[in-house]
Amino acid sequence: MTRASSDVILERMMSLHPKIIDLTLDRVWRLLDALGNPQNDLPPVIHIAGTNGKGSTQAMFRAGLEGVGKSVHAYTSPHLARFHERIRLAGELISEEALTQVLDDCYAANDGANITYFEITTVAGLLAFARTPADYTLLEVGLGGRLDATNVIDKPALTVITPVSIDHQQFLGDTLPEIAAEKAGIIKRGVPCIVGPQEDEALDVIEARAERLGAPLMVHGQHWHVTEERGRLVYQDETGLLDLPLPNLIGAHQVQNAGIAIAGLRALGFGEDACEAAVTRAEWPARMQRLRKGPLVKAAGPAELWLDGGHNPAAGVALAEALSRLPNRPLHLICGMLNTKDIAGYLRPLAELADSLTAVSIPGEAATLPAETTAEEAAKLGLSAAAAENVEDAIRSIIAQTPNARILICGSLYLAGDILKTNS
Repeated sequence: MTRASSDVILERMMSLHPKIIDLTLDRVWRLLDALGNPQNDLPPVIHIAGTNGKGSTQAMFRAGLEGVGKSVHAYTSPHLARFHERIRLAGELISEEALTQVLDDCYAANDGANITYFEITTVAGLLAFARTPADYTLLEVGLGGRLDATNVIDKPALTVITPVSIDHQQFLGDTLPEIAAEKAGIIKRGVPCIVGPQEDEALDVIEARAERLGAPLMVHGQHWHVTEERGRLVYQDETGLLDLPLPNLIGAHQVQNAGIAIAGLRALGFGEDACEAAVTRAEWPARMQRLRKGPLVKAAGPAELWLDGGHNPAAGVALAEALSRLPNRPLHLICGMLNTKDIAGYLRPLAELADSLTAVSIPGEAATLPAETTAEEAAKLGLSAAAAENVEDAIRSIIAQTPNARILICGSLYLAGDILKTNS
């Protein structure tokens, strides 16, 4: 009998729970137990939580480890174009055959019980990792940390908390300390934790949990420092100083993310070669990504086309800083956002740089903010704003007025994923 495709099995999994997000670990533990607890058979785990920079930091960890010959599993979410992007086995995206096998096995073991899509697919990733040899496993938290489906590793090699800011309040709490407490839920007894730059009230929560669990902390600004000096990245901790190239991912926030990855690599015992590979070889789509080919690039003609999936106020600040590093050119935004996001907070720093904003609805997303609403909110911030039917129409409208524009498509990872699919 022909095995169902991964898309068919994933569609079935969507119906196993009435909610998309329902934070608890009970269902995950039940399914893992039914599968023989594969989470206990993983290569050493680096577990990464935080609000901003998780994906980029993970990409730098992977580049550093692979740069010195280590094989690395990596789990991330959400995917942009294809689900397979979430599960990387020993350096390669999971094959269709391997993915359908683990999805089938998880679906059968679950036996129709309630479980969310993210929970069962995370278990599928852990099962795939347990079945494939590698030197390290990188696990990126999906949402929060304490009750996230990835938080099932009793003794990771390392935990990492990237900068924490306000996001997903409907699930994690309304205040920064509440959100930080959820992120700090990945800290484990006696396991070292690398902590990126934090607001004081978030750091207080993280330090308190680490102290209760006897987890050694390596905190930015206390135990390690990273700066940009004369076009170089300078990192320093108690073991010495590193003078490295700037990250190939653009922006001051990527210098900070690189510092987190370097601190983690040094804590694991790796040297300068791994640290240099981390900053020079990392690739992460939809994070200030220059699009250089495809139908949308052709439609843009002489204009530059960029893509970024950041979607909260902190991401807006980071994106504005990254854009300020580029050679001067008229900046025009094409923006689509979800209705759960702080659109004004995200756009405010970008409004100071952009000449216009063209709003679009995100194709296929029930929670999209209508293009007209996005345009109205942008206009309140003083931006010249309009709505378009789709991204291609927006591009054509912009270049009709400004052929040499720098066009940035932004506002949502879901929009970024649609762009990467349609522009392939």
